[in-house]
Amino acid sequence: MTPMTPITQPRVLLPHIAGGPAAYPSLILLALLSAPLAAADAPVSWYKDVTPLFKRSCNGCHNPNKTKGDVDTSTYAAFAKPGKNGPSYLVGDPTKSLVVSEVTGKEPSMPKEGDALSPAEVALLERWIREGAKDDTPADAYSTRITAPPTYAALPVITALAISPDGRWIAASGYHEVLVFSTADFQPRGRWVGESTRIESLAFSPDSKSLAVAAGVPASLGEVQVWDVESGKQTAAWKLSADSVYGISWSPTGDRLALGGADKAVRVLAYPSGKEIVRFDNHSDWSLQTAWLPSGTRLLSGSRDRAIKLIDAVSGQFIDDINKLIEPVTCIARHPKDETVLSGGAEGGLRWYKAKENQERTAANNDVNLVRDFERQPGPVQAVAFSPDGSMAAAAIPNGEVRIYNPADGKRTATLGGHDGAVFSLAFSPDGKRLFTGSFDGLIREFDPANGRLMGILQPVTLTP
Repeated sequence: MTPMTPITQPRVLLPHIAGGPAAYPSLILLALLSAPLAAADAPVSWYKDVTPLFKRSCNGCHNPNKTKGDVDTSTYAAFAKPGKNGPSYLVGDPTKSLVVSEVTGKEPSMPKEGDALSPAEVALLERWIREGAKDDTPADAYSTRITAPPTYAALPVITALAISPDGRWIAASGYHEVLVFSTADFQPRGRWVGESTRIESLAFSPDSKSLAVAAGVPASLGEVQVWDVESGKQTAAWKLSADSVYGISWSPTGDRLALGGADKAVRVLAYPSGKEIVRFDNHSDWSLQTAWLPSGTRLLSGSRDRAIKLIDAVSGQFIDDINKLIEPVTCIARHPKDETVLSGGAEGGLRWYKAKENQERTAANNDVNLVRDFERQPGPVQAVAFSPDGSMAAAAIPNGEVRIYNPADGKRTATLGGHDGAVFSLAFSPDGKRLFTGSFDGLIREFDPANGRLMGILQPVTLTP
C-alpha cells in the first residue's frame, strides 16, 4: 500500500453561517419564534403555520418515537390518524375537536411542559380546523436530499472511516456524502451523495463489493444506505427511524446488516431486501455499535446504558450482558480471531471482554468476562480497533491521540499524535501495517502503528474561500 500524500480536488463552496453548525438550532428557533401567524384574511396553512406551532409546543411528546396518547403531531398524515382517545380534530368544527379542548381552558392539559399556547395560537389552530384542516405540505418538505455534491468552507469532521477487506478502497464521511479514495495512489474514486446529512458509520461487505452506511438527520431521520463500490451507484436507501442510526456491521456471510440507533433499538436487516428480520429493544439508551461473532448467529451491541449485550441474531432473544455495567459504552470492536471484544467507555475505560454469557456477574456483581483492563484514558474513548491479526489494540481519545496496546500484556507500545482535536474513527489496513485515523480537524492521517510514525496526511475535500 503506497503511503498517501496530500491531495486536493475541485470543490464548490458551502454556504456559510457565522458560528457554524452549532448556530443552526438557534437560527431555526429564532425563525420559528419570529414568524408571523397567518394573516386574518388568508387561509391557515398546515405547513407554514400549524407545523411550526406543533414543533415548538407539541412534537416533544408526540413524535414517532414518543407518541403519548398514540398521537403524533410531526406530520399531517400522522396527526390525521386517531389517537388513543379518538380523532384529534373534527374537520370544520373546532368546538368538537379534542386538540382544541386540550390546549384551552384556565389550566390547559397540553402542553405538559413549557408555556401554554397563546390566544392567537389557539385561534390559529381553530381557524385551520374550521377552514377544512387541509394539508398543504410540499412534496419534498421532509426531504433533505441535495442535487449536487456539497460545498465546503471548512473541513468536515470525519466521523467514520472504513477500508475494504481487499485493501483497494478507503471511505470517509463528509457532509451528506461518503468520500472514496483508491489506496493505490489516494486519488478520489467518488463522492457518493445521499439524503442523510450526517454519516455515522461505514462498513465494507466481506467481499468488498458493497459499502453500507449508517446515517441520518438528527431527530428527523435514521437511514441505511448501500453503495456498489465498482459503479459508485446507490443500490439501497432504507429509512428506518425518526432519529440517527449507528454502528453498522455486516454478518460474516454478507447477507445481513446490524445497526444500533438513537431510538435504543438494535436492528438486523436482510440483504439485499432490507427487510427487518430482527428488532431488539432491550437497551435503555442509545445503541451505538454492533459487532457479529464469527458464527453469524450471535451479535453484540454496545450502548450508553453501560451494557454490551449478547443477542441471538436469529431470534432476537436477549442472552446476557457480557460486562459489568460500569460506564456508558461508546464503542466496541470484535477480535478478528476469537469471540472477544474491545470496549471503550465514556469515562475513559478501555476493556477487553469474552463475548459469552455472564451469569456469575448477575449474582455477585463480578466482571467475570473481563480479559484485561487497560490503562484509563484521559477522556471518553471515541473509537477502538483491533489489527487484523489481533496483535494490536487501538483506542482514539479526545486529546488528539491514538494509543496502541499489546493485548497480550496490556502495555502501550505506541502513541499516535498530531491531531488537532479529538479522533473519532480508526481503520487498520488489511495487512495491519497502516492505521488510518479520522478526526475533528477533517484530515485523514496514515500511521505506522508499530512505532507511531506519521506516513502521510490526506485532506479529503478542497476548500473555496
